[in-house]
Amino acid sequence: MTTNTPSAPRERKPSWFKAKFPAGERFKMVSDLVTSQQLHTVCQEARCPNIGECYNSGTATFMILGDTCTRACGFCAINSGRPDPIDQLEPVRLAQAIETLGIDYAVITSVNRDDAPDGGASIFAASIRAIRHRTPHVQVEVLIPDFEGNSDALATVVGARPVVLNHNTETVPRLYSRARPKGDYLRTLNLFRQVKQLDPTMPVKTGLMVGLGETMDELKQTFEDIREAGAELLTVGQYLRPTPKHLPIDRYYHPEEYAELKAHALALGFTHVEAGPLVRSSYHAGEQARAAQL
Repeated sequence: MTTNTPSAPRERKPSWFKAKFPAGERFKMVSDLVTSQQLHTVCQEARCPNIGECYNSGTATFMILGDTCTRACGFCAINSGRPDPIDQLEPVRLAQAIETLGIDYAVITSVNRDDAPDGGASIFAASIRAIRHRTPHVQVEVLIPDFEGNSDALATVVGARPVVLNHNTETVPRLYSRARPKGDYLRTLNLFRQVKQLDPTMPVKTGLMVGLGETMDELKQTFEDIREAGAELLTVGQYLRPTPKHLPIDRYYHPEEYAELKAHALALGFTHVEAGPLVRSSYHAGEQARAAQL
């Protein structure tokens, strides 16, 4: 008997919340290339609302280390369970795909691989090197997991010299036990500090979701914490519930609230802030980096 995966509940979205339907020749080309190269994108796996816009501009956030995560966060649509063995040739295929796409700014992220001694850090580094070898002009941003606090793993990625190192804070500390039970807020802050100790010149980026039940005051305090820890670039966007099994949406934030949060973050000294309903960690990543003069 076949069972269907439950789809996201039909919650009424506010009038300002609109995303383009994913279609078009460029969209199909990127989708076909990802499939043919046996790659994964977080655009597809996490059901990002911007997939049409990004694919049609010839960009994508590539997800390495497979499509199965060893954690099961309450907000995330990516499959969780026991992943397949790590593919050591994945960096080569990734570099080939990026060359074919003809992009000049690539974002690489991954599932959590707590089953691997280094959490997959060596594959991040190998991917950066492979892309630079094949297309030296391409800038590479990474969106990494916390590697369970493994300092050597973090040093491996930083040593490969991505142009931006991103690690998502995701939510305020009060909601960690519900939203990301295997995460640790203080570990996240320490990751930012370690990056700056390893390479003071490396731009550090992070992102948060809103709409999980946090307060504006909690968000502003979290901004202060992550800025003090060394983060310079910030993204803030609306949480969307992937399926009925995931955490419910507490509320939708109004554009004026995003403007208030952005102003507060900039006043704290963040170099660049993207805040809005459809903003995601790697949405307009190249533009963010260039706007911050990185």
